Amino acid sequence: MNDSSRTQGVAICVVTAVLGLIFLSGLLNGAWWAVAIPVGVLLAFVLGLVFWVGWTIATIQVELDEPDDPPGNEGEQ
Repeated sequence: MNDSSRTQGVAICVVTAVLGLIFLSGLLNGAWWAVAIPVGVLLAFVLGLVFWVGWTIATIQVELDEPDDPPGNEGEQ
């Protein structure tokens, strides 16, 4: 593991801890946004994920491979 990966990991941990503290302070102060913002972000993420799955299923093009020999006809010709 190189130093940049370690630095990115520490940065992710610090940002997560800060966001957790902001969320906790909002809950303790009774602010509605402390719940509304994370729920809204989570809802947007889930809806985006579901849309992406639907889009992928709707637009995929699959070509079925035809078998060279039908099964059971190995010795017949």
